[in-house]
Amino acid sequence: MSETLWAQVARDLTAGIASGRFPVGSLLPTELELCERYGTSRHTMRTAIRQLQDQGLISRNKRAGTRVEAVAPTSGYRQSLASLEDLIQFGETHVRKVQATGEVTADADLAAELGCEEGTRWFRISSLRMDGRRGDAPVGWTDVYLDPAYADLGDVVRASPDVLISTLVEQRHGRRCAEIRQDVEAIALPATRAAVLGVQPDTAALRIVRRYIDAEDKVFEISSTIHPAGRFTVSQRMRRMHEGT
Repeated sequence: MSETLWAQVARDLTAGIASGRFPVGSLLPTELELCERYGTSRHTMRTAIRQLQDQGLISRNKRAGTRVEAVAPTSGYRQSLASLEDLIQFGETHVRKVQATGEVTADADLAAELGCEEGTRWFRISSLRMDGRRGDAPVGWTDVYLDPAYADLGDVVRASPDVLISTLVEQRHGRRCAEIRQDVEAIALPATRAAVLGVQPDTAALRIVRRYIDAEDKVFEISSTIHPAGRFTVSQRMRRMHEGT
């Protein structure tokens, strides 16, 4: 069977990354430029680019372009989450599969995890994060904690699996996210989440806690996501500031 055109393009781009023609940290040519270079349609090019993205070789940002992230494929999902726009893009490709919703009261352990006072009431939405383009194991488990006044979002969240909950809060209640503060730590995977994520209890995992803050510097949403080892990588770039700035 002959190789499809998108696979040929993906193979050539992969070889270009491995050889240093497209160095790590550089941007690939635009989608239109690549179409002209390879003589393909945009649909074919997007399929090829998605293949590289699924392998962790590149990351895509609607504003910044397509950036080379690695010279060799990775087994898990890799994404640069440097802005709210990056997070929105992650939500578009990694859809929620809601498992449960309901009110909870923070005990001492949950209060410590979320950085809130013990006894604080929340409306919790628990979901699996699935790659909407593939049938692989879940990328992670997410518990989102909202002000109980937003409990009406339960059905809306189920009906919009590819939209960030903070976006739904803004659309339905007018409360806009101005900033996200994120904490990342290594943990042992809790036994309560092991089976549904398809791994053994106490194996290595990544926990990411994000606090969504409005223009008045008030937290209105907190999410806590657990990613089993090897399924998700947070990628960041750091640059030296210019002297005198």
